[in-house]
Formats: sequence, C-alpha cells, structure tokens
Amino acid sequence: MDVAVIGTGYVGLVTGACLAEKGHRVHCIDIDESRVQQLNNAISPIYEEGIEELLKNGINNDNLFFTTDYKEGLHQKDIVFLAVGTPESEDGSADLSYLYKASETMASYVDRDVTVVIKSTVPVGTGEQIGDKLNSLVSPGVNIRMASNPEFLRQGTAVYDTFHADRIVVGANHPDAQKQLEELYHSFQLPIVVTDIRSAEMIKYTANSFLAMKISFINEVANLSEKLGANIESVTEGIGMDKRIGSSFLNAGIGFGGSCFPKDTKAMVQIAESVNMPLSLIEKVISVNEKQREILVDKVKSRFTSLKGLEVAILGLSFKPNTDDMREAASISIIRKLVDDGVKVTAYDPVAMERAKQILPEQVNYTNSIEEAIKGKQATLIVTEWDQIKDFPLDKYVELMTSPVIMDGRNCFDMKEVQKHKIEYHSIGRKTINNLS
Repeated sequence: MDVAVIGTGYVGLVTGACLAEKGHRVHCIDIDESRVQQLNNAISPIYEEGIEELLKNGINNDNLFFTTDYKEGLHQKDIVFLAVGTPESEDGSADLSYLYKASETMASYVDRDVTVVIKSTVPVGTGEQIGDKLNSLVSPGVNIRMASNPEFLRQGTAVYDTFHADRIVVGANHPDAQKQLEELYHSFQLPIVVTDIRSAEMIKYTANSFLAMKISFINEVANLSEKLGANIESVTEGIGMDKRIGSSFLNAGIGFGGSCFPKDTKAMVQIAESVNMPLSLIEKVISVNEKQREILVDKVKSRFTSLKGLEVAILGLSFKPNTDDMREAASISIIRKLVDDGVKVTAYDPVAMERAKQILPEQVNYTNSIEEAIKGKQATLIVTEWDQIKDFPLDKYVELMTSPVIMDGRNCFDMKEVQKHKIEYHSIGRKTINNLS
C-alpha cells in the first residue's frame, strides 16, 4: 500500500521504517530539513536498536522515502498516519497544536479519498474532531476517513515490539478505514483488536495509566518492606506468580519517566476532570512517582552529615536503558537537588550524555567510562540499569572509590553477591548491607 507518515519522531520513524520493511511504499514527512537529510542518509536521529538497519533496507529497496514536501509525500496515498508530538501543556493536558497544524497543512495537498490514522496519543474525541476539521478543509469531492491506531512501543525495543506486538488496536468508525488498516497489518500476523475511534483512544491512556499504577504500587510496597525488614524481590516473586497479577512492571526502583507514562497519566487526569470525573487513583500514582524520585537523595542526606563538597558519581542518565531519551528522567531531579546542596557530581551514561548536557546543570562533569566516574568518589548513585552498569564488577568499586558507598536506585546487584565485598550498599526495598566496618 502507499502510505504517508507525518512526523519522524520516535513513533513516526519506527512506524514508517517497519511498514516499509513489510513491503509497503512509505513517504515520511517532516518539516525539519536537517533531520530529513540525515534520514535520507540512513542515519537515525534517535538511539533505537535495529532502526538504522531498517532505514538502509527501506531506502535501498525503494520503499522508504523522507521529504519536507507535503505535496510529494501525500500524492496518491492510501493511508496517512499522523505521528506528530502531543507534549504536555502547563496544566498537564495534551498539547494538540502540532497535530492540528499538521492536519491543516496536509488538507491542502490531499488529492483523493484517504484514510487518516492518528498514531499520536490524544484525548478521547480528538480523532473525530480532526476528521471534521479535515473534511471542512479538503477540496470538494475528497473524503477523509478517520481512524485511530495507538502505539504500545517500549523505547529501546520499539522495532522488536512492532513486529512482535501483543496486539494491534484499530479504531475506525468507517468500514473502509477498518478494512484498509486490517489489510495494511495483515503481513504482521498479529492479533488485531477492532473498535471505534474513541475506545481506541481510551485504550492507549488506560494501558499506560495501569502500567504506571503497577510501578507506583510496587514502589510504595518496597518502601514499606525496607522499613519492616522484608525483601521486595521476594515479595514481587511471590505475588508475580499469581496469574491475576503477573510479574511485569513490578521492579522496585526510583519511579518511571520517559515521554509516555508521566505525560499520559497527567493527561488522563485532565481528561477526567474535563467531564467532572476525578481519577483519585491516577492522581496518587503521579504523586507517589514524584516522591519516589527523591529517595536516592534522601539516602545520601541520611548517610552523610554534610553534602557540601561531597564527590558523587551518577551512573545512568537516560530515563531507561537502551535509549538516549532524557524526557522525565529521574537523573534530572536527582542531580539538580544534589548540585543545589553543593555536591560535586560526575556522570556517566553509554549514550545519553550529549542530550543530558543540554538539560543538566553546567556544574556536572562527564566521563566516558564507569571507572573514571567512580574513581575517588565518596558515593555512587545508580540511576539507570544499563547492562554495562549491571555487569560492572563490584570489586572495582572497592578498588577505585575513596569509600565504596553505593546507592542503587534500580536494584542492579544480587544481595548475596554484594555480601562478598567490602561495600556499603543501599538499594530499594531491601536491607542495607554494610561491610565497611
């Protein structure tokens, strides 16, 4: 099929590249000329495993094209995906201005009946509103069929998730739009959930809010377990084996971040308030997560009598492993609080440091290795559970640090292994190990 994707961010780029890999002819449209030039050279502007290989395949097979020209990109298309950003507004609601601007621009260039699919995460009812707007702007005789096809991708594994999804959600109020999307995804051989547009939009917010709730829930239980002398890992193993609960998203830590969970939970609260239906549970999920980010800083303050001049290493900056995305990363608030208290911070991340430099305080030092980061430090805070960090030998902390005090915000190390080393080890929801004395 002939497909256009408007927006080459995380969602749009992965969508376009994966559809091209399945043999569809895809034009990706973006107003950023330098980004488009980069993509035409098969260079990805985002760090995502497998994406550049797909770019090369698509370009070499003449299935994948990148352009800033709406007329070229939309000519004779069967389906158009809207995948532009819907960032968080000041009040927590989704900012739809980029989506409306993109849809208004495309209306001038649509040259035949077409199915327009919103891939962006949007409040319930947005698809119908965009459809009404488009049909009022397109040339006489052209009909827009609207649909919703929310994404459920995990950053770092987005390409894999696209080809191995649990389900594909297709929301369509028009039978032809439904039929086209089912045909588009037929070769993926994945379960397809067909519903109306509003329900599809609701599915996206509900899924992310539920997963965020599991994370905040287990973090509260972890904090309680730590106070009571229980081990959160034993607790999660015991409850996770219950099929009604499941083990996924029950890893205790310092909370969730990224471009989805924080934004979508806040947006869902705003959506509910707009119809006078407060979601007190989701509001609590948000507040628990914000508080959880402060736990490592609290541990540092409890451990050291004075923070001024304290030399600390921060391992991991991105909001999760296998991505360079710094949006809502726990490292941001942690480092800002430490710097404000006079702590000297040295940071390491395998891929996110360049993005981090644009966000973090200028006082932060950066190094290209874990060894350099921890050398001579009085404490090390583990913020992101990269494999490089989880696999780093514990005896190196003993060898290189002034005092091997580790504050592990992601429970990267096995307690039995830690016991073998002369380390002071603080984690989340587990007993403190102090082998320094």
